[in-house]
Amino acid sequence: MKTIVRYGAYPVVLSACVALYHFLLNIGAGLHLASYSSVFIGALLMMILEYRFPHRRAWLPRRADVWQDAIFMILIQAALPKLLAFALAVKLVELLEPHGFAVSGVWPGSWSVPSQMLLMMLIADGFRYWLHRFAHEWECLWRFHAVHHSPHTLYWLNVGRFHPIDKALQFFLDALPFIVLGVSESVLGLYFVCYAVNGFFQHGNVDVRLGILNYIVSGPELHRWHHSMKKEESNHNYGNNLIVWDLFFGTWYLPKGRHVGDLGLINRHYPSNFVAQMKTPFIPGVDKQAEPIERV
Repeated sequence: MKTIVRYGAYPVVLSACVALYHFLLNIGAGLHLASYSSVFIGALLMMILEYRFPHRRAWLPRRADVWQDAIFMILIQAALPKLLAFALAVKLVELLEPHGFAVSGVWPGSWSVPSQMLLMMLIADGFRYWLHRFAHEWECLWRFHAVHHSPHTLYWLNVGRFHPIDKALQFFLDALPFIVLGVSESVLGLYFVCYAVNGFFQHGNVDVRLGILNYIVSGPELHRWHHSMKKEESNHNYGNNLIVWDLFFGTWYLPKGRHVGDLGLINRHYPSNFVAQMKTPFIPGVDKQAEPIERV
């Protein structure tokens, strides 16, 4: 059973969630029900897999961690993109069209939904690659991105731990351009399902092996190194869904024969609760200090 889970969990769960999404759409369930139901099933399966087949038992989350990560997931990962989509995408279209900046006819809407989704993912990941890389290399961006790197362990729910400014910058690159271009809701929904389920696995505490897929997708074996406390290890594997841009730009990293060590920031006392992490980016050097911070 361990071998089956190790090599089959990722492709089976992702395929099952995508199949469920298409099934629900085809029976008239509606886009929101189809996409969120598929993601919910993916999250449920991840919880079961983490409990039964953990990569590291020491990474099983504490109740306090779950509550804090749930707040991030609901407010930052789920609610914020919705608000940005309505507030910015619609307004931007209204501003562009009267001045002759047509956005229709650019996107290949006649392609199949899976083909459009893969094209969207490839382009979005190219944008996100450079944003993510700059977020590690530029101090002004790193302060916000450090919130995501603050946990000392990885499990499926802390995929949503982002500062809202960091998340908004991501939205500007991996969703807003495609909404403005008029990418259909069915394509956006499929992207959302694949994005979410891959993110669960990427941060998941499940003993999986992706083999050749480590040269295509940004999965857990690669992403654990990205969360290493050592900068020379963490400044690799920037891919969001795909890892092809890391291969192209030389930042792909998967050492053989050893496992990642400590995760998180140099400051082992970096605040972990939601309210404090809204303020930490505005305190210079908080991620690099070795003692508890009294100001947050």
